[in-house]
Amino acid sequence: MVENDIKKRGILDPLVLDALNTVKRELFVPNKYRDISYNDHPLPIGYNQTISQPYIVAFMTEYLQVRRNHKVLEIGTGSGYQAAVLSLLADQVFTIEIIESLGDMARTILKKNNYNNVIVRIGNGYEGWEKEAPFDRIIVTAAPEKIPTVLVDQLKNGGRMIIPIGQTSLEQHLWLIEKNIKGIITKEKILPVRFVPMVHE
Repeated sequence: MVENDIKKRGILDPLVLDALNTVKRELFVPNKYRDISYNDHPLPIGYNQTISQPYIVAFMTEYLQVRRNHKVLEIGTGSGYQAAVLSLLADQVFTIEIIESLGDMARTILKKNNYNNVIVRIGNGYEGWEKEAPFDRIIVTAAPEKIPTVLVDQLKNGGRMIIPIGQTSLEQHLWLIEKNIKGIITKEKILPVRFVPMVHE
């Protein structure tokens, strides 16, 4: 998967490639999909949610430029796969899932497989995680209609956020939000994508 679907498509950061090689994607998909868990496409995980395409996971992770001392916030835990990848790159990963059953399953899988620097909380991603803010990096794995101001506020100066934005899957683009050391915000549209909508409370 990493050689054919990720590296050959331009993902070159060796730390990201190593993380994708290390995390066992089959652990994060329903049993009936385990035979195709390394195919390069999203898979259903229940509750109208999906585990993202491996290439997109790698792309978003590389763009974040996560470093070992970073505190990362993920909005949309889903299966826990993206959090597991991030956990190998960051100091701590705080991840929020609004669907309680999904969050509980992800927490169980992550704990069972010793991803001990990941903390899962059930809650509304639109509110972020104020108690633990600010964050060096923020990744959003479901698409709101516009960039949530609260998440930008919880981004540390010098930080980066990557987020899909769009009202429908046909209109979505991935955006990179950067906050420089003076707190000035810049926004860059990167790539057309298709994500499930970000769920409100």
